[in-house]
Order: sequence, then structure tokens, then C-alpha cells
Amino acid sequence: MTHRTTPPPRICPDCDGFASVAVTLGGRDARGHLRTITAHCPACHGLGTLPARRVREGARA
Repeated sequence: MTHRTTPPPRICPDCDGFASVAVTLGGRDARGHLRTITAHCPACHGLGTLPARRVREGARA
């Protein structure tokens, strides 16, 4: 019996899988910590993957 494998997740074409980044704002706060903000990919909402497209059987192209 063969085992079914799940298809690999589709990597987001906008961010190439790097969905979240930390951007420095420059300078440090009073405690000496580097100030950063987190930015997420707007296409995949910070997941790095997109849902697989469902193929309709019998659909016309």
C-alpha cells in the first residue's frame, strides 16, 4: 500500500516565505534596548504560505 503524501504548502510569491520582519527604528530606549517594529506581508498576513487552490472537476477553462 502506498502512502499518500500531502503537497508542500505554496510559498507566498510576494514575500518568498519570509512573512514577518523586524525593522529597527534607530536609536535605543532608556533601558538600552533597540527599538523595533514588526512588519507582516499584506498578501499572506504573516504566514509565509498561501492556501492551496482548489481545482474544480468538470469546470471549463
